[in-house]
Amino acid sequence: MTDMATDQEKLEDVPVRVLSAERCHLGEGPTYDPTTDTAWWFDILEGRLFEAGIASGRVTVHSLGRMASALARIDAGRQLIVAEDGLYIRRVADGGMTLFTALEADNPLTRSNDARVHPSGTFWLGTMGRKAEPRAGAIYALHRGRLLRLYPDITIPNAICFSPDGAIGYFADTGSNTMYRVPLDPATGLPSGDPRPFIRHRGVGGIDGAVVDADGLIWNARWGGGCVDIYGADGVRQRSLRVPARQSSCPAFVGRDLSRLLVTSAWQGMDEDARSADPEHGRTFVLDAAAHGRAEVDVKLGES
Repeated sequence: MTDMATDQEKLEDVPVRVLSAERCHLGEGPTYDPTTDTAWWFDILEGRLFEAGIASGRVTVHSLGRMASALARIDAGRQLIVAEDGLYIRRVADGGMTLFTALEADNPLTRSNDARVHPSGTFWLGTMGRKAEPRAGAIYALHRGRLLRLYPDITIPNAICFSPDGAIGYFADTGSNTMYRVPLDPATGLPSGDPRPFIRHRGVGGIDGAVVDADGLIWNARWGGGCVDIYGADGVRQRSLRVPARQSSCPAFVGRDLSRLLVTSAWQGMDEDARSADPEHGRTFVLDAAAHGRAEVDVKLGES
């Protein structure tokens, strides 16, 4: 396991633009559909879904009527939305939503959080306490339509992502600032061994959302650190890119060549003075990161 102490670090500046100036209370869950050049992300606490054309810059905000945190593409016309009480199939054309399966609907103390699709089409997702109660959450896998609980007793599930070949999974519990590494069956996206601590962050901020590029590098947003840390598959930090908002929350590769990085942010828990000191708080950015990104696959809801 690698311990990362970052108090004396230097942050690298790359060209950055504001994709959406709309401030998210808790911006999270970005993903990108290369077939339409469209990015999607959430303001979890306000129940909003954002839709943005990367080339056009046009942003549309959809009201969901419930807290939701992540999205996976099913096909050209449908998306799977991870919400506070279940997984919903959303029609892109009109925004209509139909419950696919419940998610801790009998537990009003929890909500959904981080999620990402494994290269096999299996969808990993996490839950947490609405007030980040210790060990109130869990990590699940939606495998061919069945929801399997993989890891209970998670405080804040984050950094769910996978190696390009699907043989390794990563996830973090921000409550302990630890990222874990677990061997997977590449064909199913399910664990083939036990998770082991991989990176333990010390210093400014905490481990938040992450994504893996085509070279196996892990791009991890650091909540409270105003940056994205880039780790090798050995857990060694290679670079840290500055983000213009302190509470950077989650990245996604965007653009036709997947070379840029969308990063969400939040103003959750910030008082008026803190927001004044962080003038770009809650906005959504695109960094010209010269990334070698890869597209996320469609989620599979059945055997076919």
